[in-house]
Amino acid sequence: MSLLTFDSGVSARMSALLADRDDDTRQMYGAFLRSLSIDVDEASDGREALAKALARPYDVVITDTRLPGINGYELCQLLRRDVATKATPIIVVIAEAFATNIERARKSGADQVLVKPCLPDQLLLEMRRLVGRSKELRHQSQQIRARLATQLTASQALHAPRDATGRRALSRLFSREVTTTPPELPPTLVCPMCDQPLQYRTSHVGGVSERHREQWDYFECPNSCGDFQYRQRTRKLRKVS
Repeated sequence: MSLLTFDSGVSARMSALLADRDDDTRQMYGAFLRSLSIDVDEASDGREALAKALARPYDVVITDTRLPGINGYELCQLLRRDVATKATPIIVVIAEAFATNIERARKSGADQVLVKPCLPDQLLLEMRRLVGRSKELRHQSQQIRARLATQLTASQALHAPRDATGRRALSRLFSREVTTTPPELPPTLVCPMCDQPLQYRTSHVGGVSERHREQWDYFECPNSCGDFQYRQRTRKLRKVS
């Protein structure tokens, strides 16, 4: 089973878009990856690959350079320009190991360049490496945003206006923050659409005061069904994107 394990302890199925004009090559790679329980979509030309990449999020995109319609270099450039795909890891597979082709692929936005004939095991190794790095960078970004939100809340509380007695209002002193270590432990949930375990991302702690605290926990589906919000007070889960 080709599963990625994150710090939260949740294992997620890898998803990949495989674009190659050669049917035999594409089907060979696709069959190998699916045998390892990787969720694979295929495209035989550049326009189809671009449409699929923008229609749903993939953990990684693998593309040949000699695609009809939109070639692999142009596909990389277009994916890097779109906000939905600019951070998606891209592996470019080229037929000619010329330095100019490799450099062109990297300048177009490729994270890794492989040369044909490329063994499926080598492709899988690079996929896992790039996807693992991408998930780690996103996790670090979430932690940074959570720390900044906490610091901003503390600063706002410090400078909150005082009432007639010279005391700060209790509601202003209450800490509202985005955090990955919330007061209430986020529950273990499954996706209502595909029954896979949801991956916990972060929590928002709010409410009018410490006494009337609210907590919303945010999760994402590893199968790309979307993002979900869980409200601790009502114990209800809803899809938010």
